[in-house]
Amino acid sequence: MEQQWAAAAFLREIHITLAARFCQDSSNWPSMLHHLVPERTHGFLPLEHYAAIGDGRSVALIGADGSIDWWCAPEMDSPPLFNRMHDSDGGRFSITPAEPFEIERRYRQNSNVLETIFITQNGRARVTESLNSGVSGRLPWCELARRIEGLSGSVEFQIRLNPICAQGEVNRADHPNAKIRYIGDLTTTFCHDDRVQVTLDSDELTEVTYVAREGIRTCVALLVADRAPLAIPRLSDIDARIDLSDEEWRRWAAQLTYDGPFATDLIRCALSLKFLLFSETGAIAAAATAGLPERIGGDKNYDYRFAWVRDAAYTIKALLRAGALSEPIAAFGWLVRTIEADGPEPHVVYTLRGNEVPDETVIAVPGYLGSSPVRRGNRAKQQIQLSCYGDFLETASLFADMGHVLDPAASKLLARLADQVVERWKLKDSGIWELEDEQHYTFSKIGCWLALDRAVMLADDGHIEKHQREIWSKEREIIRDWIDENCWSDSKQAYTFYAGTDRLDASLLLATRFGFGRNDRLRMTRQAIEYELAVGPLVYRYSGAAQEEGAFVACSCWLVEAYAFLGEVDRAEEMLGELLKPLGNNFGILNEQIDPSTGAGLGNMPQGLSHLALLHAIFSIQENRT
Repeated sequence: MEQQWAAAAFLREIHITLAARFCQDSSNWPSMLHHLVPERTHGFLPLEHYAAIGDGRSVALIGADGSIDWWCAPEMDSPPLFNRMHDSDGGRFSITPAEPFEIERRYRQNSNVLETIFITQNGRARVTESLNSGVSGRLPWCELARRIEGLSGSVEFQIRLNPICAQGEVNRADHPNAKIRYIGDLTTTFCHDDRVQVTLDSDELTEVTYVAREGIRTCVALLVADRAPLAIPRLSDIDARIDLSDEEWRRWAAQLTYDGPFATDLIRCALSLKFLLFSETGAIAAAATAGLPERIGGDKNYDYRFAWVRDAAYTIKALLRAGALSEPIAAFGWLVRTIEADGPEPHVVYTLRGNEVPDETVIAVPGYLGSSPVRRGNRAKQQIQLSCYGDFLETASLFADMGHVLDPAASKLLARLADQVVERWKLKDSGIWELEDEQHYTFSKIGCWLALDRAVMLADDGHIEKHQREIWSKEREIIRDWIDENCWSDSKQAYTFYAGTDRLDASLLLATRFGFGRNDRLRMTRQAIEYELAVGPLVYRYSGAAQEEGAFVACSCWLVEAYAFLGEVDRAEEMLGELLKPLGNNFGILNEQIDPSTGAGLGNMPQGLSHLALLHAIFSIQENRT
């Protein structure tokens, strides 16, 4: 693997040298990225050249060439209004110079408001972009605002608004108060002033030009309402809400209390993770996109715009540790209510409103760089994933340890789930990686051990009833002995993927954080995983995954954690610095995976599991150094 990583690192250095010049900054992610915009390959940008904006309800992805190629409105799991990431001829909202250009790009400090400076032979102009919020939080409508400012000379922009009809039929209407485009149940309008010259305006396409000149600025915006009246605010108010939204992002970031190594990276990562919090219910989406490939040309193109119990639990823990409060409390409450209402045994994934995830269907689009089929819905809803019990009870334990109060309904639910673990831990399941091959996955058994271990702790501390405490304690030890007897390989000198195999699974690196014990065996397992599954700082999910997909960002972070929790903190800090280099190309918007040979992003984005795993890796260094 080392030779492969050396080649990959060399390619990566070429890519960075040609594509990016980092400004001086204390963060491993640059405050400003200056580069030539890559040409689209068959109409598609590299995934690592997208940034994101969001409003607590939806997320838009903006390419380095000024094209918004993905936006599902009014909510993350709605059909897309813009889908150019699936179809090179698909819907988009682009603001692009009419002549060749370079860009400088950044998020405002401690904010998710995006700024891009377009540099042409004739001038420089800045585009500032936001999905706006108001003084009371989320607006009753979606407000995608894009401010254009001339900085020097002149820059002619071509603006193209081309929503698609995934929501339903598209029709135009000249309302007395605005030009309206109806898209299914959505009412939309394109806002601009008279300085913008409209060259084409049809049912499905609006094209305009605007020449940005030094010292002059304008704003264009797309407003969307769903089966509701559509407000038509003054353009100046829309423009002002860009700065108001910036202030709200900064206010949120200021509450984070972490003060250790990689603090600037942690704040940027937390801001990216916040894109995925669905404010209306408290649910946390796994990612903001659907159907982006884990391997170019492959068929692992899944819909992640749903709330997994595992990812939600990990995110709650990460945000609590970072010092955020309202979002993890809301998310924990959503988890309790959703699982309690779901029947005797919880599902592993829900919609953002706590309902059953729709059946998986195929969308008739070409897919990113021809990667098909593109799926909507998710079949994981039908699976058993026993490790989710541990995820939820560990989150509850951290919640209580930090001084918060479990209400009676939550306490009863936790005890009921612990009882279920006693009855169900011997079942085969699909494991953390949601595989069709049901096995006695080692990580699932460790998750069951974790659930009962935390149930005992919660009972001992008086947070849940003790009626089954001794049963939980006894069964916890039985599970641990079963793992040692059935899931250890003498030939590999490691815990294995599942009982009866010598294959390895990088998720077992998490056992060090869980306090599973057996540190001698966990250290040997870490060594075997690093030898077999790692390419430099990047780690594949399990044996054989390199033939199917890229390296998994979360697993790469878990390797850092395993070093920190097993006492090698200096090595963990060194590894995290190495890992942040391939993660830092787009200053904080992480994909699910990375191709180690090129550094290219793969999979859906922003990927919650990647961000939360990076947060936990940073915490592990601080916690284990003291």
